[in-house]
Amino acid sequence: MNRRDVYEKIFSARALCMAGLIIMPALLFNPSTKLRVVQFLFFWFLVWLSGKKTNLFITVLIIAGIVAFNLIVPYGRILFSVGAFKITAGALTAGVHRAATLEALVMLSKASIRQDLKFPGAFGELLGDSLRIFSAMMNRKQRITGKSLFAEIDNLMLELSEGDIPQPAVSESRTSPAGYIILAVVIILSWLFWLAAN
Repeated sequence: MNRRDVYEKIFSARALCMAGLIIMPALLFNPSTKLRVVQFLFFWFLVWLSGKKTNLFITVLIIAGIVAFNLIVPYGRILFSVGAFKITAGALTAGVHRAATLEALVMLSKASIRQDLKFPGAFGELLGDSLRIFSAMMNRKQRITGKSLFAEIDNLMLELSEGDIPQPAVSESRTSPAGYIILAVVIILSWLFWLAAN
């Protein structure tokens, strides 16, 4: 039995979703940039434990892009200069802070949101469709290699819009006692990062 099978066996989709919602404020209200980076790495580790795949190239590209955009407007102490371009401590810290927050939220959603999560009503149906599309994108994004980035993304979008994304069979799985203990530990660890920053 692989990690993905264990993950889906001991946790229910709703328990994972609730755990993710409880953890989210611990990230968003954490003022420490260093601890947000640690939270991002922690959530990435949780995604790995869940057996889901992540694209290292895309993750690094997004982080680098956010940091680079923040460096355009320099403020704070000048660290070094590249010609007329100045790298400042304030802009660099803000860029890392925002990049870590965005990627931590992505990793948290991957770890806590499953494709079979269901809510009642029309909103629940819309959310289910959105999660299926998101899951299909995550499963196929390994094709994005960076050789022709925009063309590869465009081809992926066309494939998803033209294809019939299957609706998964929903199993009435329940969270096992061990699953509740693991979720409680993860929630406590996530909030410890916030406590350490305050």
